[in-house]
Amino acid sequence: MDPQSTYDRIAAHFSKTREYAWPEVESFLDGRAATRALDLGCGNGRHTELLAERADAVVGVDLSRELLREAGERARERGFDDAASFVHGDAAAPPIATDTIGLAVYVATLHHLPSREARVRSLDELARSLAPGGTALVSVWSTAHDRFDREEGFDTTVDWTLPGGETVPRYYHIYSPEEFESDIADSALEPVETTVSSGNCYAVVAGPDP
Repeated sequence: MDPQSTYDRIAAHFSKTREYAWPEVESFLDGRAATRALDLGCGNGRHTELLAERADAVVGVDLSRELLREAGERARERGFDDAASFVHGDAAAPPIATDTIGLAVYVATLHHLPSREARVRSLDELARSLAPGGTALVSVWSTAHDRFDREEGFDTTVDWTLPGGETVPRYYHIYSPEEFESDIADSALEPVETTVSSGNCYAVVAGPDP
């Protein structure tokens, strides 16, 4: 299944159910600021909005053009369009210049990439984009979630149900906390802190030492 066409198909309904920022993202951003920020896998821009309050400029990257359209509309309606720009791109190869990002969030996207190679490469790309002293928050779905009765990471599909009953399958790699820590450690990122909250794994990370 192609993630771009999947999320293009469900974008409007998905966006309506994603009005509010995650509290874990709000906590991470509290007290942090940067000149340039990145929302990798920005979806409808709900976390881009928070970054726009803490950075002179923020770019949101997503593979779904329809979600980028939703994000642009949100930015105009809520008045953060002067600070935010939205770019079509793959999280495994984001179109972001090297050493330019001081603050980033990469939330609920890494687990959609179809192989471990792509996921670690994506983490490497996040590291490449971070400026010296830059920091980011990465999150994935985890086996710690109540809906999963597994201890090791695994691949699955999770259906999205549209109004009217149509279901659209979405690929997920469900991480075990240990596997998530391992992938972070095997990437170019420097782990600062890892936690599990509400069934998701989170990692606060920094770029490689200059």
